[in-house]
Amino acid sequence: MADKGLGKSLATDGRLQASDSQDGLRGYCKSHASERDLPMIESISAITLATHDMPRAVRFYCALGFDVVYGGKASPFTSLRGGSGYLNLVTQPAQRRWCWWGRVIFHVADVDALYECALAAGCHPTTAPRDAEWGERFFHLTDPDGHELSFARPLQLPTRTRAT
Repeated sequence: MADKGLGKSLATDGRLQASDSQDGLRGYCKSHASERDLPMIESISAITLATHDMPRAVRFYCALGFDVVYGGKASPFTSLRGGSGYLNLVTQPAQRRWCWWGRVIFHVADVDALYECALAAGCHPTTAPRDAEWGERFFHLTDPDGHELSFARPLQLPTRTRAT
């Protein structure tokens, strides 16, 4: 039997199923969070990516401006700081494979400068910097382990003036 609060979108085993109403999902999250008195999520602290080659991964991310705060090239687990967040790397055996799962988006101070830095470090971005219709300037880069990365900066949107 489905959870009635989401209009048959949450199966009894807890898996979220397709919903015909985004508002129904928002309502479900709000009502269930308030039932448990959960605090609001403030930010994402870290993301962990797998690598088959820690030295290569550490060199790659350091070349993009991340700082090692734990571990390093010889460690099976490394934590790098990027702004107020962290990127963790964990070594996985060669037989462990992963497929496309999404993209990590990092906000940076200067998209074009980082793009040039990435090129100078021998990286091969998959896109050149461009302004997107959703209000960001960005470029994409795939790390040596196949993880998709985006480096972006919100654009200053023009202010609208009202005609009088």
